[in-house]
Amino acid sequence: MIEQYVLDLQEIDRTRVAVVGGKGAHLGELARIDGIRVPAGFCVTTAAFRRIMAEASTLGDQLDRLSRLKPDDREASRTLSAEIRRTVEGIAIPDDLATAITAALARLGAEAACAVRSSATAEDLPTASFAGQQDTYLNVVGAAEILRHVSRCWASLFTERAVTYRQRNGIDHRKVHMAVVVQRMVFPQAAGVLFTADPVTSNRKVASVEAGFGLGEALVSGRVNADVFTVRDGEVVGRAVGTKRLAIQAVPAGGTQEVAIDPERRERPALTDAQILRLARLGRRIADHFGRPQDIEWCLDEDGFQIVQSRPITTLFPLPAVEDNENHVYISVGHQQMMTDAMKPLGLSFWQLTTPRPMAEAGGRLFVDVTRVLAAPASRAGFLSALGKSDPLIGDALRTVLDRDFIRPVPDEGPAWTLPGSGASASIETDPAVVTELIERSQASIAAARRDIRTRSGPALLDFILADLQELKRVQFHPQHMQVIMAGMEATWWLNDQLQAWLGEKNAADTLTQSVPNNVTSEMGLALLDVADVIRPHPEVVAFLHDVGDEGFLDELAKLEGGPEAREAIEAWLDRYGMRCAGEIDITRPRWIERPATLVPLILGNVKNFEPGAGKRRFEQGLQEAEQKERDVLERLRALPDGEHKAEETKRMIDRVRTFSGYREYPKYGMVSRYCIYKQALLAEAERLVQGDVLRHKEDIFYLRFQELHDVVRTNQADYRLIDRRREAFRSYEALTPPRVLTSDGEVIAGAYRRADLPTGALAGLPVSAGTVEGRARVILDMAQADLEPGDILVTAYTDPSWTPLFVAITGLVTEVGGLMTHGAVIAREYGLPAVVGVVDATRLISDGQRIRVHGTGGYVELLP
Repeated sequence: MIEQYVLDLQEIDRTRVAVVGGKGAHLGELARIDGIRVPAGFCVTTAAFRRIMAEASTLGDQLDRLSRLKPDDREASRTLSAEIRRTVEGIAIPDDLATAITAALARLGAEAACAVRSSATAEDLPTASFAGQQDTYLNVVGAAEILRHVSRCWASLFTERAVTYRQRNGIDHRKVHMAVVVQRMVFPQAAGVLFTADPVTSNRKVASVEAGFGLGEALVSGRVNADVFTVRDGEVVGRAVGTKRLAIQAVPAGGTQEVAIDPERRERPALTDAQILRLARLGRRIADHFGRPQDIEWCLDEDGFQIVQSRPITTLFPLPAVEDNENHVYISVGHQQMMTDAMKPLGLSFWQLTTPRPMAEAGGRLFVDVTRVLAAPASRAGFLSALGKSDPLIGDALRTVLDRDFIRPVPDEGPAWTLPGSGASASIETDPAVVTELIERSQASIAAARRDIRTRSGPALLDFILADLQELKRVQFHPQHMQVIMAGMEATWWLNDQLQAWLGEKNAADTLTQSVPNNVTSEMGLALLDVADVIRPHPEVVAFLHDVGDEGFLDELAKLEGGPEAREAIEAWLDRYGMRCAGEIDITRPRWIERPATLVPLILGNVKNFEPGAGKRRFEQGLQEAEQKERDVLERLRALPDGEHKAEETKRMIDRVRTFSGYREYPKYGMVSRYCIYKQALLAEAERLVQGDVLRHKEDIFYLRFQELHDVVRTNQADYRLIDRRREAFRSYEALTPPRVLTSDGEVIAGAYRRADLPTGALAGLPVSAGTVEGRARVILDMAQADLEPGDILVTAYTDPSWTPLFVAITGLVTEVGGLMTHGAVIAREYGLPAVVGVVDATRLISDGQRIRVHGTGGYVELLP
C-alpha cells in the first residue's frame, strides 16, 4: 500500500480524522458546505508524521518515560516534553516527503503566504476540543520556511500543555498522531470567534460573536478587548464594543506584528449589524451540518467571510431528546438523589425501570420534565412550594423560567399538586409496629429475590430481573410506605414551624430527631465503629491493614493473631451493608462487597480517632440530647397561654417524628440491596459471554441498556462499535457538570438564594441541621482519599449514604448539592452535626485546611482568617 503524504482539502471530509487530524477533517468538511468559503490548502497526513517518528531511535524510550509520568509532575513533564520536541524538530524530512509537500505548495503558489497549522487526531473532536494545545504559524512564506514550520507543528504534539491535557483526559501519547494543514493566508479586515450557542448560558438559540480588527490571534490570545455581540431570532440583542488598542497584521516578508489602532477607530464596532447577522446565519448552517453547536473562527476580507476553523463546543451540557417543538423545562434527578456523577447506560436504564415516572436522559444523567406541572397554576403552586423547601436553588430557577413566559400556560384540569403520600399520612397511627412490618416485608421480598435468581441464566435471568423490578416497585411505592415517609416529613415541618412561632426557636426538630430508631444509614456508620473496636486490640492486624494493596486481604487476615475475629467483624458488616457504595443508584458502580479494601482507610481512621464503645456512646448521647430537648420544649410550652394544649400537640408530633423519620433512609437501602443481587447475577452471565467470545470484557455490559443486554444474551451477538462509542461518550460526560434546571433551548438556569442577611463574604446555602461549629475544612471529592481528624468539617460536592461512615469523625458538613430531606441532611441531623448544603462552588471557594464556621441554623458558611 502506497502511503499518501499530502491530500488537498477538497479530497477530505469529516471521516478522515485518522488521516488528517480533527482540524483537517473539519476544514475539509467545511469546504463541502454550500455557501461556506474556506481558504484553499492541503494537509500533510499522519502517515508523514509516523514516518518522521520512525526516523528517531530515541523516541521510543522518551515516550515510555513520558507515559509513566503523573499529570501533576509538571517539572518532569516540562523537561521531557521539551526534549522530545527537540528530537522531532531535528529529524530531516526525507526527500520524497519534502517533494510531495512542495508540489502541493506550488499549486497554491510557490511564494504564497500560508498559515501552517497543527491538526492532531485527538483534536476538535465531539468529546474534547484540545483547543490551543498544538501550534499554528501565520504568514509563512517560501518552501523552506513551510517545511521548517511543518516540523515545528509535528513537534508541537509534545508541548507541555498538550502532554498534560492528554494525561488528564486519559489519552495515550502513542495513539495520537499529528497532521499539518497548510492554507493560503487570509489578510482580514476583522476576525474573531463565533459560538453558535451561548458559551455562558448554553442556550442553543443564542449566538455569540467576538470580533476585533486584523488577524484573530490578538483576540484568541486575550491581548485585546474584543467586541461581543449577541444574536437571537435574527436580531442583534446585545452588544459590548471593546476598546481595541492593537491589532496583529501580516508582515510582507513573513510573520506577523502588532500595530496600534488609530484612537478614532478603537471604539468602533469591528462589524456592522448586517455583517453580524450574516455571520450568525453562516454559523447556523455550519452547526446544522455538523449536528451540534460549533466554536467557529472566521475572517472578514474584501470578498466576505472565510471560515478558518470549526470545532464542537465540548463544554455544553447535552439536551434531552424531545418529540415536539414545544418548550420544555427539566430538573435534575441527581441533585435530588445526591449523585450528580455521570451514569453508565445500564445504570440509567435500571433507574428508569425502577422509577414510577418517565425520566429524560442527557449527558449520562436523568432529568424530570416538569413542564406540565408548571404550566397549570394549581399544580404549579404546590410544586414550587415543595421545591422551595427542599432545594431553594431549583425553586428560584423555576421561578426565573416562569417570569420569562417560557412555558405556555394551560387551564387547571386536575387537583392541586401534592407530594406523594401527603394528606393520607394523617390517617396513619403513630405505631412503631407499622415501620417494623414494612421492614420485615421488604426483607422477605429481598430474600425471595436472592433465592430465586440463583437458578436463572441466559434470557431467563433477564426476564426474571425485569419481573422482579415490578416487585421492587410494588414494595418501594406501596401506599403505606409513602404514608410513613410523609408522616415523618410533615411532623418535622410542623415542629419547626410551630416551635419557631411559639418559642422563637429555629429548626428545633433537628435535635429532636437525633438517634431515632430504624435509620439503617446512620446505624451503618456506627456499626463501622464497632468493627474498629474488634480490630483495635490487635496491633498485628492494624499494621497489616495499613499495607493492604488488593481486594484479597480478607483471606490473609485469618493468618494473623486476632485476624479471624477481624475478618468475621468485617464480613458481618459487609453482609448487612456491602451492597452500598459511592454513587449507589448506578448499578454499575463497584459495591463494597466487591471492593472491601475501600473500607480499610475508614476502619483505620476509626481505630485511630475513637475509644472503644464509641458507636454505642454516640447513639446514647444523641438520644439523651433529643430527650432533653423534648423535656425543655414541653416545659417552655406549658408556660405559654393555652400551654397544655400546645405541649400535648407537640408531644404527639415528637412521638410521630421519632417513630417514622428513621424509615426515610430504608427504601433506598432496599433498592440497592436488590440492585446488588441483580448485578452479581448479571456479571456471572457476562463472564459466560466473555468465555463464549460474545463480549471482550465483563464490564462491556455496563455500556448497554437493559433491553440491549437482553438481546445480546438471547442472540449471543454484541455490537462492539456501539459499546466503544458508549464508553467514549461516558468519558466525555464525566467531565460535565450537570445543571439543576435545564430548558429545551439548552439554557442552564442557575437559581440564587436572594438573601440580604448574610455577613460580608459568607457563602449562602440551605440550613439542614442546626448548630454552629468552627474548625478545619477538609475538601474531599473522593471518599477513598479521606484523611480526617477529630474536629474536621467535611466539605464536598455531595454525600450519598456511602459517605455516612465519615460522618462519625467530623463536626460539621458543607456540600454543594443537597436539600432538606436528602441523605446527607437526614444523617447530619441524626448525628447532631451542623450542616449547610447547596453551597454553590463550595469545593472551589473553600480551601482544604482553611478554617471555616458553619452556621447550620442560619444557612451560611464563614471563611475565617
